[in-house]
Amino acid sequence: MINYTVFAPSLEVLYYKHTMKIFTQKKRYNYIYRLLSGLVLATLLSLPFGSSSLAAADLQEEALLRKELPIQSNDISGWPHGPEITAQSAIVMEANTGTILYAKNIHEELYPASTTKIMTCLLAMENCSLADEVTFSNDAVFSVPAGGSNIGMDVGQSITLEQALYGIMVGSANEVANAVGEHVSGSIPEFIKLMNERAKELGCTNTHFANTNGLQADDHYTSAYDLALIARAFFSNELLCKIGNTARYHFTATANQPDDFYLNNKHKLINGEVPYEGILGGKTGYTDLARETLVTCAEKDGLKLICVVFKEESPAQFTDTVTLFDYGFNNFQAVNVSDNDFRYMPDDSLFFESDNDVFGKSGTILKLGKADSIILPRTSSIEDTDYEILYDLSEEEKQETPTAIARVAYSFSGTPVGNAYVCYSKASTSQGGEVVQGNRTIYINVKILVLIAAASVVILSILASVITRIVSGRSHSSRSDRLRYNRRKKEFNHGKFKSGKF
Repeated sequence: MINYTVFAPSLEVLYYKHTMKIFTQKKRYNYIYRLLSGLVLATLLSLPFGSSSLAAADLQEEALLRKELPIQSNDISGWPHGPEITAQSAIVMEANTGTILYAKNIHEELYPASTTKIMTCLLAMENCSLADEVTFSNDAVFSVPAGGSNIGMDVGQSITLEQALYGIMVGSANEVANAVGEHVSGSIPEFIKLMNERAKELGCTNTHFANTNGLQADDHYTSAYDLALIARAFFSNELLCKIGNTARYHFTATANQPDDFYLNNKHKLINGEVPYEGILGGKTGYTDLARETLVTCAEKDGLKLICVVFKEESPAQFTDTVTLFDYGFNNFQAVNVSDNDFRYMPDDSLFFESDNDVFGKSGTILKLGKADSIILPRTSSIEDTDYEILYDLSEEEKQETPTAIARVAYSFSGTPVGNAYVCYSKASTSQGGEVVQGNRTIYINVKILVLIAAASVVILSILASVITRIVSGRSHSSRSDRLRYNRRKKEFNHGKFKSGKF
C-alpha cells in the first residue's frame, strides 16, 4: 500500500511549479502582446506624420525645381539681372508707368486664391458709398465652406461697406466678399460678370473669375501680369491703400452686429513680422492647389512697385517679395522726361522757341508733361532709349490728359519703359511780367514775327517803286524840261490874275 503522505509535499511542490509556469507563460504572452500592440500602434500613429513629412519633402523639391525656371526679363540686353526665386510665377511692375522690371512666367494662368479679393474691393469702391449698409444673406454666409476664412457674420446681420472692406482685406473673410458682391450687383453671379468685364477693361487677357473670394475652382484663374494690372488700379486709390495696409482692425458691436472683436492681418510685411520700408498694402492667399500667393505694393525713391508671386511655399512668399523689392529699388530709377530729353523738340529754332516772351504773355504753347517719367536701369541714361511719337491717342488717354495732342512712347532694348505726353496750354504770367511756363516750353515769338513783317513791307515798297519807274520810262527829268514847265506855269498864273480870275 502506498503511503501518499510521503509524496504529499512533492505533489504540492509540483502543483506550485505548474501554476507558476502557467502564470509565467501568460505573463510572457501578455508582454509580447503588449509589445506587438505597441509596435503596431506606433506604426499606425507614425503613418500620418510620415506621409506629411514625405509631402513636405515633395513640396520642397518642387520649390527647388521652380527656382530653376527661366526669368524672361534677364534676356533684355543691358537690363539688371534679376534674382532666382522659388515662385512659379512672379512680376515686379512700376505702378506709375506700367513698366515691368522683373518677369518670370508672368502670363501663365494660375490660381490666385484670396488675392482675388483685391478685385472685389476695387469694384466695391468704384460702385458704392462707404456708408452703405451691407446685409448678409443666407447665400452669402452658407455658400462658403464652414472651415474657410471668415469673420463669423450671421444671416441678417449688417455692417457698413467700409467695415466690409476691412473684413475682406484684413480678415480675408469669404462670406463678407460674397455679401459685398451681392450689394454691388444684386447677386453673386451678376457680380462675377462685373469682375470679368472690369478685368478686360484693365487689359487682362489670361483671367477668368468664378467667385468673389478666390475659393478653389477650375475656372477661377489669372496671371501674375493680370493681377498686377488689377493691383495697379487698386493701389491708385488712397483709401484702398489705407485699408490694404491695416495690420489690425477693431469691429465694435452695433445694433446690427452684436460682436466686439479684432482682426489681425496675416501679411507679414504689413503686420511687421517682416519689416520693410515704404509698404502701401497687400493681400495674402492660399489654397491647396494655389499654394501661397501674395500681392504687395511699396513706394520709395520715386518708384511705386507692385510685386506679385504665385505658387510659393511659406514663408518664401514673404522673403522672395522682399528680395524682389530690393532688386527693383536698388537697380532702377525714375527719369523725368521734360528735364532730360532734348532729342526731338525743335529747340534750335528761335522762331519756335524763346526763353522769355517779349510781351510778357504768349498765345497757345506746347510742352511736355512736367511730371511724365520713364523707368531706366540706374546704369543707363535717357539717351540709351528709343522713342516713337504717336498721335492716335486712346479715349482713356484723352480723358486722363485732355490737353494731350501726342504721346512719346519710350523703350529700352525693345522693352517699354514709359510714356510722355506733348500737351498744349495757355501760358500764364506773373505780376512782374515774367512768363510762368512748364519745362521745355515751345511757342511762337511774336516780336520776331512783327520784325519780319515790317521788313517785308519795306522791301516790297521799294521794289514796287523801282518797278513803276522802270515801266513808265521816267527814271529822271532834264533841266530844259523843268525850265519850260516853270515858264508856262508863270504865264498861266499871270493870265489868270490879269483877267481877275482865281
